[in-house]
Amino acid sequence: MIGISEHSTRPIAFVLSDSIGETAEQVTRAAAAQFNAGHIEIRRVPHVHDREAIVEVIEEAKGLKSIIVFTLIVPELRMFLLEEAHRHSILTVDIMGPMMAALGSLTYIEPKLQPGLMHRMDEEYFRRVEAVEFAVKYDDGKDPRGLLLAEVVLIGVSRTSKTPVSLYLAQRRHKVANVPLVPELPPPEELFSMPRNKVVGLTIKAESLIKIRQERLKTMGLGASASYAGTDRILRETAYAQEVFDRLRCPVVDVTDRAIEETANRVLEITSIRRETQGA
Repeated sequence: MIGISEHSTRPIAFVLSDSIGETAEQVTRAAAAQFNAGHIEIRRVPHVHDREAIVEVIEEAKGLKSIIVFTLIVPELRMFLLEEAHRHSILTVDIMGPMMAALGSLTYIEPKLQPGLMHRMDEEYFRRVEAVEFAVKYDDGKDPRGLLLAEVVLIGVSRTSKTPVSLYLAQRRHKVANVPLVPELPPPEELFSMPRNKVVGLTIKAESLIKIRQERLKTMGLGASASYAGTDRILRETAYAQEVFDRLRCPVVDVTDRAIEETANRVLEITSIRRETQGA
């Protein structure tokens, strides 16, 4: 039993849901606020998945000044509740049903009829936010301690799309860190403690990298002849990067003329992290 006192004199709104019932309760409280909400008792009954749970609420509600507000997705349960409530003269409000019917008429798409989808969408949203924050925090080798927390670590010389690929994967809820490879700096020791399939090297053809860096220098208002875009410097960096790849024995993706999403999908294919396609 739900435990409502039989001697309660306040009107009672039973809020039933096959998920957590948050949506139905918020709607009920918003409406109750227009009628001096303190005089209306709201009781949430979440995770209603069978007829027995409905019968229990009906038994509590009959004979009381009550209403049943519900968001039940499964048609059989919704119909059973409506029939039982009608049999006992209990007022009901179906929050989800009319909206689903209207959207079905508008889209000609059959509903999924899966309880808790909104809650799952919320969880996916917060996972995405967490992954993006992770990518920003551990971008460009800012904190090597984060490497061991990452699902995958991208390494490569400057302008090999490490950051945009990291953020693209973060939008798919993957925690990705990246580390620049510079000849003058040794790679973080943490890289050598990671499983081989969690580190991916990004490489690019020298002639393409020269053009990319020259354009980068122009946008920064610097001369395109700076050593950053010089052939000797780039050959030295790419050779050093290859040495690191060989030491780590990690998979390598050539990003030359690849779109960001192509590189990201290739990273997913060759690592152990699960490909995520929904919510893209």
